[in-house]
Amino acid sequence: MTGHIRVLPETTANRIAAGEVVERPAAVVKELVENALDAGATRVAVSLEEGGIGRVVVEDDGAGMAPAELGLAVERHATSKLPEEEVLFRIATLGFRGEALPSIGAVSRLSITSRPREGGDAHAILVEGGRKGAVQPASGAPGTRVEMRDLFYAVPARRKFLRQPRAEADRAVEAVRRLAMAWPGVGFRVVVDGRDAVSLAPGTQEARVHDLLGPEFAAAALPVSEESGALSLSGLAAQPAYTRPTGAAQHLVVNRRPVQDRLLRTALHVAYRDLVAAGRHPAAALFLDLPPEAVDVNVHPMKAELRFRDEAAARGLLISALRRALGVGAGAAAVLGLQPPPPGWRRSLPRPTGFAEQQAAFGADTAPSAPTTAARLPLGFAPPRPAVAPSPAEPVPDDHPLGRPLAQILDTYVLAEAPDGALVLVDQHAAHERLTHEALRAQLLEAGGVRSQPLLLPAVVDMAPADAARLLAEAEPLARLGLEIEGFGPGAVLVRSVPALLGAPDPAPLLRDLAEELGEWEEATALDRKLDAAVARLACHGSVRAGRRLAPAEMAALLRQMEDTPRAATCSHGRPTFLRLGPAELERLFGRR
Repeated sequence: MTGHIRVLPETTANRIAAGEVVERPAAVVKELVENALDAGATRVAVSLEEGGIGRVVVEDDGAGMAPAELGLAVERHATSKLPEEEVLFRIATLGFRGEALPSIGAVSRLSITSRPREGGDAHAILVEGGRKGAVQPASGAPGTRVEMRDLFYAVPARRKFLRQPRAEADRAVEAVRRLAMAWPGVGFRVVVDGRDAVSLAPGTQEARVHDLLGPEFAAAALPVSEESGALSLSGLAAQPAYTRPTGAAQHLVVNRRPVQDRLLRTALHVAYRDLVAAGRHPAAALFLDLPPEAVDVNVHPMKAELRFRDEAAARGLLISALRRALGVGAGAAAVLGLQPPPPGWRRSLPRPTGFAEQQAAFGADTAPSAPTTAARLPLGFAPPRPAVAPSPAEPVPDDHPLGRPLAQILDTYVLAEAPDGALVLVDQHAAHERLTHEALRAQLLEAGGVRSQPLLLPAVVDMAPADAARLLAEAEPLARLGLEIEGFGPGAVLVRSVPALLGAPDPAPLLRDLAEELGEWEEATALDRKLDAAVARLACHGSVRAGRRLAPAEMAALLRQMEDTPRAATCSHGRPTFLRLGPAELERLFGRR
């Protein structure tokens, strides 16, 4: 039963407000470090004990506060970051609500010591459970030192929901790492229970990305740079073959504010669509700059999400910039970031003619012991330059980054030698799947539909009624892909034609897989996404299978077409199409270094 309406006591109101700002120690660290950055700090030091539950200390060399400001800093809605109301609609600082310090003080024991940078003495103030003490003289260096002890001691029920200290410390450290990514010119240090967890010197954006995401990411990263009107995007994005099991390696920064914005994360995944395997996540450090008035940062209590004035422009810029960086429209050499060999490796090699015959031979459905025969699965397009497999005694042309084929292993993998001596191992099915996918996609985009091959005798495929209904509901878009179907009673589909590029595959497994693929999409999914998923599935069924022996000419044709095909680093499901072992890796494997 409710009582009469009354005004809550100030302490209770502060503790309720603290619930929106102070969820765990990581939130305390984030708010305090943001205050330090807004104060112009060049170095920020964080110390955690018991995961931050027992103690958090944040020290900076920023502007500091005078005694009168120190007393106001722990009052609700007191801030130096909104000199006038109009600024609320063009926020350029990390914090601005004036709730962080009073919220932290409402649920812990908080002490602040500050000394103005331009001169003056240091002063301190203590807040315990929302009860503010007097400002007192103290000793301290220019800047501000904030110490929080006994988080949630005033609201023990909240403390029970915290995780173990190790897990809480990890979250706090991650909060600092994300801020450090956004502020490369500031030095950061984090100490957890007396041990260094983060130590970053001030530097460039590139150096900070290297320090935080590691040398493996840096080696796999592609530069991203694009502008559109007042929007500017820069940063690094990993090649599709470099993925992570979670999205922790995705750093999105807007106007020097690290965010977990759903719009930007969705755009990132769309850019990598069908390049990354299911369950894997791309890695990137992307920095978006735009006028403050073009984005609203005041839509989330933790300021982790944004609202763009022009969402389509922000989303489109990120997707187009990433797809350009990932090499859409370029060959494998661009996609994979393959560098040309040193000048000493430069060789010249005459190229015999006859690539068309080799390309046709590559599509042959040969038996494991049979020689190359006439084409039955033509790729449907030719790369811009001819190529053959040189004999092992001849040098490898330096304009063939995937090298020359040496052998086929397990009737599944093509072993090749790159111009710099590295070994390249190609998964023939995954590689040919990508080639077929891009050929189908090119026909769909350029001609408005995929060329079809009518079956001499229409095939009847029996399947579950739900699967048949799902396919028949998409009969029109499937016809654009060269797959013409119609109903043939309950639980059966009649297939009249298949895409010409696929040759003559068994339509039954193809249709069953397509039905499963379409079942994963929601009804609201855009048609182009459904078509692209269907293209990927068609490519899988129309590609050279593992276990089929290839002739040297076929292997050479595969490598050359990979070099001239977009997104050739991965198959249609996001798996890598090849592995590369350079001289350094080989030396390490054999203990030579």
